[in-house]
Amino acid sequence: MPRNRRAAAAAVAAASMLLLAAACTGQSSGGATDDPNAKTTLTFWHGWSAPSEVKAIHADVDRFEKAHPNITVKTVGNMTDDKINQALRAGGSNAPDVVSSFTTDNVGKFCSSGAFADLKPFLDKSKIDLDTTFTKPLQAYTQFDGKRCTLPLLSDAYALYYNKDAFKAAGITSPPRTWTEFDQDAVKLTEPQGDSYQQLGFMPTFHGYESTPGHLVAQWSPTYFDRNGKSDVAKDPAFAKMFTWQQGLVKKLGGLTKLEKFRSGFGDEWGAKHPFQTGQVAMQVDGEWRLGMAEDAKSKVDIGVAPLPVPADQADSYGKGYITGTVVGIASTSKKQNAAWEFVKYITTDTDAVVGFANDIHNVPSTLAALKSPKLTFDPRLQTFLDIAQNPKSNTTPASVNGGTYQVTLQDFGYDFESGKAKDLQAGLQKTADQIDTDIEKAK
Repeated sequence: MPRNRRAAAAAVAAASMLLLAAACTGQSSGGATDDPNAKTTLTFWHGWSAPSEVKAIHADVDRFEKAHPNITVKTVGNMTDDKINQALRAGGSNAPDVVSSFTTDNVGKFCSSGAFADLKPFLDKSKIDLDTTFTKPLQAYTQFDGKRCTLPLLSDAYALYYNKDAFKAAGITSPPRTWTEFDQDAVKLTEPQGDSYQQLGFMPTFHGYESTPGHLVAQWSPTYFDRNGKSDVAKDPAFAKMFTWQQGLVKKLGGLTKLEKFRSGFGDEWGAKHPFQTGQVAMQVDGEWRLGMAEDAKSKVDIGVAPLPVPADQADSYGKGYITGTVVGIASTSKKQNAAWEFVKYITTDTDAVVGFANDIHNVPSTLAALKSPKLTFDPRLQTFLDIAQNPKSNTTPASVNGGTYQVTLQDFGYDFESGKAKDLQAGLQKTADQIDTDIEKAK
């Protein structure tokens, strides 16, 4: 599913957190007194805006209203976290009762500020066992510091897209399983043309759409924070190994200047002229939505999908990947929290509801039962993403009290390191860790 927010999500998350600092907490979930069986209307804010996505939301709401005829759900789409935060601060009759967000980074602030209600009393009341409902990574990114204020609403997984025809032409018989094999394939698939390329095996620069430090380092299974909440990016060797690998591949494929010049001619990430869809790039890191986008663009590329490679010394973990997704919560200012819970519970835990929404919006289901449902219909290539979503070694970026600021800081260092502005990797990672710790302390 295309989401224009992705290119700037981390920056938006960091900026929007400033607004949440002053959010009023409203009534607690434990004190909700409304009658969920009474006739009422809920306001649901979400971020989807494309016609097909909005249609899928309405279909999901229709299913809920059929099962709960006393509750009407008014949907308001194309809502960013900035708009959500402003509304939660203001409160009043125009504020939402239920909110969904694409930015899992913001869960830390949603929970710590009290902007979203604590869902534990509702989960306990409904006897929902999280361990038998959601995978561990999805449980992890929907809570912060022991407080669960959101639940998963579909999920996204990242994998390797590859051009089958280009692989065949280069004599490559199967997708790479390790980064060593990946580098070899990227070089074989690269066809230089003067000071540019006829075809590039892979765009390794951190501006290369989804080739971000956070998405790539997941294959090394990193630890972002230690037990005391301090940044671990300078101590966990996963980060240094990822940056070293990335810089090495940049050099193997012609250097940053040549690569960035080629990248400047790429089409928009969300448009028909995406370089993987046009055949300019033979391998691409991307989410499950790319399949549908390529089909909509009538791409002539014969697309293959496989898990992203892993380090050679972690070969037994092949099949894992980076996962994230949409989260949904109840506004703590809502006076209809019991009714709101009925809606949240339905769209996040009812198997048929989750499957129906996943089918309509072409995303990965978020519950274990939905992942195994015979009613799930999908392109066979989507199975790779379903497997990654269920892989116990798949991981995500943890929530933080200041949202995605730490990811922005890490990515900024990535730009400096690949450009040569930061020459000492370990010193740069330590400086990055110190900045992350300082920012978190300021946000508390």
